[in-house]
Amino acid sequence: MVRTALAVLVIDENRIRAAIIEAGLREAGHERVTVIHDVTGIARRIAEIEPDVIVIDLENPNRDMLENMFQLSRAVKRPIAMFVDRSDQASIEAAVDAGVSAYVVDGLRQERVKPILDMAVSRFNAFSRMARELEEARNELESRKVIDRAKGILMKSRGLSEEAAYTLLRKTAMNQNRKISDIAQSLVTAAGLLGPAEDE
Repeated sequence: MVRTALAVLVIDENRIRAAIIEAGLREAGHERVTVIHDVTGIARRIAEIEPDVIVIDLENPNRDMLENMFQLSRAVKRPIAMFVDRSDQASIEAAVDAGVSAYVVDGLRQERVKPILDMAVSRFNAFSRMARELEEARNELESRKVIDRAKGILMKSRGLSEEAAYTLLRKTAMNQNRKISDIAQSLVTAAGLLGPAEDE
C-alpha cells in the first residue's frame, strides 16, 4: 500500500521541544514538516500551509491557551496530536470534545512521536467515518419521514393504498430523474401551501 507523504505542521513555542518533535517526524520518514513557534495568527497560517496533520506541543499550558487550541482544533477539521506536560480531567474532556485525536500528557519523547501521530490520524479517520455514517443515517431517516408524509397525502387525497402511493412517487421520481425523497418533499411542501394540513 503506497501512502502519500503527509504534510505535518508542528506548533510549539519552545524551540527545543519543537526540535524533538521534528526529529521524531523526520526519523519516521516525514519530510514535509513545517514548524511554527509563534501562535499569533495561527488560523491564517494553517489555512496557508494546509497541513494534513497538526502536532501541538504546550509545555505548561494555562486554561486560556488550552481553550484557544481546542477552538482551533474544532475549526481545522484535521487530525491533531497534542502534547502537554500536565493536565486535569476537565482539560482531557475538553480535548476530546474539541476533536483532538491524541492528547498525550507528559509523554514528549522523540521515539513516541511517530506512533502517536499514526494513532491520531487513525482515530481522526475513524471518527470522521462514524460522523459521516451518522449524518447519512440521519438524512435517510429524514427522507423516510418525508416519503411517509407524502404517501399519506396521496393516500388521503387520491384514495390510494400505501403501496400504490409509493409506486406513484417512485414512478414520478424516475420520470423526472430525481430522488423519491425530493419528489416527496415537493409534494409535502405543495400540500402545505394548498390547504389545511392534508398530511395529518
